Amino acid sequence: MDNITKALYSNHINIIRNESEEIEEYDVVNEQDITELIEFLKHYKPDVNEAEYQGRKVKLGKPTRGDVKKFKVYVKNPKGNVVKVNFGHKGKGGEKTMRIKKSDPARRKSFRARHNCDNPGPRHKARYWSCRKW
Repeated sequence: MDNITKALYSNHINIIRNESEEIEEYDVVNEQDITELIEFLKHYKPDVNEAEYQGRKVKLGKPTRGDVKKFKVYVKNPKGNVVKVNFGHKGKGGEKTMRIKKSDPARRKSFRARHNCDNPGPRHKARYWSCRKW
């Protein structure tokens, strides 16, 4: 057991050992406990934000510039598969000319009403990510 794991065991972490280990409880007392927990989770489960999509490693839940549409993001669907979600303005002929004009309150309000952003739906759908950008 390395030093971080030992320290976290002494700081009230209870780990259940089954087929998959799960953190059940952790008492956070101060800022140092939070940083220790983050370091522990990085060491304990290093692939939390990374996955494999069609043979290459991708970051999950981080929108980037898209190839088919303006933005793309990789997420896991309810079945646990990694899927690519394309969203945003498609443009014509590869031009990505449409800007997100969320600084204008009237446009922002209209977009959010038109796309029902009060209830954006699941993370593996384009509407969720479009609403999040707006």
